[in-house]
Amino acid sequence: MTSIADEARLAVGNLVDFATGLATPSVRLGVTGLSRAGKTVFITALVHNLVHGGRLPVFDAMAQGRLARAHLDPQPDDAVPRFDYEAHVEALIGKNRRWPESTRQVSELRVTLEYESATFWGRNVGPGRLHLDIVDYPGEWLLDLPLLGQSYAEWSARAVSLSRAAPRDKPAAQWHAFLATLNPDAAEDEAAARQAASLFTEYLRACRDERFSLSALPPGRFLMPGDLENSPALTFAPLDVAPDARAERGSLMAMMERRYEAYKSVVVKPFFRDHFARLDRQVVLVDALQALNAGPSAIADLEAALTEILACFRPGRSSWLSRILMRRVDRIVFAATKADHLHHRSHDRLEAILARIVQAAAERAAFAGADVDVVALASVRATREATVRRGRETLDCIVGTPQKGQRIAGETFDGQEEIAIFPGDLPADPESVFQHSESIFEVPESVSEDEAEAYRFVRFRPPPLQRTAEGLSLSLPHIRLDRTLQFLLGDRLA
Repeated sequence: MTSIADEARLAVGNLVDFATGLATPSVRLGVTGLSRAGKTVFITALVHNLVHGGRLPVFDAMAQGRLARAHLDPQPDDAVPRFDYEAHVEALIGKNRRWPESTRQVSELRVTLEYESATFWGRNVGPGRLHLDIVDYPGEWLLDLPLLGQSYAEWSARAVSLSRAAPRDKPAAQWHAFLATLNPDAAEDEAAARQAASLFTEYLRACRDERFSLSALPPGRFLMPGDLENSPALTFAPLDVAPDARAERGSLMAMMERRYEAYKSVVVKPFFRDHFARLDRQVVLVDALQALNAGPSAIADLEAALTEILACFRPGRSSWLSRILMRRVDRIVFAATKADHLHHRSHDRLEAILARIVQAAAERAAFAGADVDVVALASVRATREATVRRGRETLDCIVGTPQKGQRIAGETFDGQEEIAIFPGDLPADPESVFQHSESIFEVPESVSEDEAEAYRFVRFRPPPLQRTAEGLSLSLPHIRLDRTLQFLLGDRLA
């Protein structure tokens, strides 16, 4: 995916990073996930719990009292926007309690951890400090990396073929109608290119709707163009051509192909070179529940997207030499988010389903020498569990506050009232989620399918901070954030 010049530039950058980290080592942690997976909330909760000494019993350095303190420091990359941690914390715990804005660009934050090693050698010789450089980037941009290995004709043929299969065919209908009028060998036409790009973007946006919850939607910048909006590099679309088609000079296909290559040069390669290829460890957040709600087609699409994404990683066992020449991602966490939307009895099942979805990618990473973990987590737990009696039956429920204005089963909520919900149980067999069925979730006889479906897309408000005997707790409640931290950093703080 990269040229010799790119690799040389990467090696120089790695050498600089290695030299500057001799006094205080650093770990570059990439955090990504597809739309609505909760990247911003994850980073905010992780940093907040580290800085404020949150409840992290499985995180050894904190549980054993070896983490003296964690604090924010200026980030090392001056050209990268800073992750707006303070604003995101205010959104979560402020008076109006709301979820922070989604990731729209690459951002970075440095947290410095001061700790005491658990070993005699580490206590007396080790630095006792570790920089954690968190790199936040949209998962949609990650979907672009496979494009580096595809020609325009190959990408076009695949994109058109996918769009003609259910459930993509319905949202693609308007684009398909216009596509049928385009002749790839006709003279280049700016108006046609703009119309095709606009309709193709609308198709991608419709596929992301929760009714379909599809994941494989490159090019990622079409859905979040930023300062490239309306530029030629974002004004192209697939044409109905064979994978080995050749463009005639001056043709519409030649125009599209040129802009596709410009997109890779201007957007994809700089992201790979300046950010992605410099990572040491990676968290991939997955909104598996959204895909499960949408059905088997969304799950299969998510599996394909994650397999393609993770084929772009450079997994392997890290060493001092690899940190100089070619960085390797030596630990990868796949995290199924929003575990607080399920009763804890289904958490193991959610992990098993995600493990099945990422099986092929995880096996490849493990074979290359990387350690892989799969976890069901909630970065900020918005619900609590309760038991409700219905007739002779006892139901295990979750209790939370729906967001203001949300309409559920004919009732509109004001953002203040708590409700108890029976979320359903996930199936014990992970393979069953790929089979066509009316409902993936298992519900008892006393709960109708219509009633269960009405609560399937509930969005809860962030929880209020808990009050203790000493006053207001600064610890954001979570599910398995400590286990995730231990896997990612435990060995570097040992």
